[in-house]
Amino acid sequence: MTASTSQDRALRLRAEAVIPGGMYGHLSVAALPDDYPQFFSRGEGAYLWDVNGVRYLDLMCAYGPQLFGYAHEGIDAAAIKQIRRGDPLTGPTEMMVTLAERMTDMVEHAQWAMFCKNGTDATTMALVTARAHTRRKTVVLAKGAYHGAAPWCTPLPAGTTPEDRANQLFCTYNDVESLEAAVALAGDDLAAIFASPFKHDALVDQAMPDVAYARRARELCDERGALLVVDDVRGGLRLARDCSWSVVGVRPDLSSWGKCIANGHPISALLGSDKAREAAASIFVTGSFWYAGSSMAAALETLTLVRETDYLERMEGLGNRLRDGLRQSALDAGFSLRQTGPSQMPLFLFDEDPDLRVGFCWSSEMLKRGVYVHPWHNMFLSAAMTEHDIDAALDAAAGAFAALKAQRAALEPVQKLQAFFARKPAPAPAEI
Repeated sequence: MTASTSQDRALRLRAEAVIPGGMYGHLSVAALPDDYPQFFSRGEGAYLWDVNGVRYLDLMCAYGPQLFGYAHEGIDAAAIKQIRRGDPLTGPTEMMVTLAERMTDMVEHAQWAMFCKNGTDATTMALVTARAHTRRKTVVLAKGAYHGAAPWCTPLPAGTTPEDRANQLFCTYNDVESLEAAVALAGDDLAAIFASPFKHDALVDQAMPDVAYARRARELCDERGALLVVDDVRGGLRLARDCSWSVVGVRPDLSSWGKCIANGHPISALLGSDKAREAAASIFVTGSFWYAGSSMAAALETLTLVRETDYLERMEGLGNRLRDGLRQSALDAGFSLRQTGPSQMPLFLFDEDPDLRVGFCWSSEMLKRGVYVHPWHNMFLSAAMTEHDIDAALDAAAGAFAALKAQRAALEPVQKLQAFFARKPAPAPAEI
């Protein structure tokens, strides 16, 4: 053990004694290459430092929350100002009303907003609101889609019961016939269709929404008196300044938001149309920290930047620059690299790599060269990145491809990954 790696290792040992599994949730590195750090000390702009003092260009952006970069001066100053005034208070501040006004002005389908803390909060509120509105139970979701970590939607079943996941039917994303079959099976009990803004499941190629699929989802909800829900927790503000399905011309009844709406400060939201207003007012949802003003202040600053800057267009341009450079670099080294999803939220997978041994090796080589990428989860670009940063990532990629080429014949299956994904997934009550 070297001095430079001892701090992360020491923290892992301490964590194993007091945290179940040593770490939990999506920030655990249990299914990442062995050289990936578990603990970090700080972030600034597009960069992240681990506890060993190593700096990385971060293409994960904290799994999405960093839209304008780490430690953004203006956004953080707004939050700190409110913290010094007191936070949370016995009741909300005026900023709650202002933020609701701002978000409903920004999102075309929305006439009201409710705030919470995590994406799971927002998607669960959408589910409960849809059931309250329709007085029905059944929801249709896409197989493999992630909607949070509550018992009704967690991808792993430990500690849950079949009843937690009852009244769910599953279709195939972008498959109109499959969607229609699931809705037909729901019959008169359909409460909602849930949709991701695009197919961003882990481990498989991403796909943008097919216009026909999105429109048919809207039509089916209208025909059956159900609500259409877009889960924009991950994609919100990264595909559009409006709800993400605005890019295909479809308005949902409800949309769930989170991650980057306050540039990493803890807040999420459920937005809805007037159709669902009475139902939303009838449910009981709350949290001790949901009404805290500091995150709302940060969200207001973030939304000002969303409205007044070209952040989205710049991220798309940077993503295209990265995509084009990686394509050529991979070809030059003799590899076929699949890059799917929107360029500002890319996923990298290799052809002829069913067990991800190639992707694991390449990711480790990128990490060695100061670029944090993920071997099987979609990544995120931030508006703090520059063309210089992207060019540095491409320089690292060229070296990583060369190193991968030299090692490829000797690569073996990644045992830790095999064990991690061998865990039984949550059962699907019915799949179409």
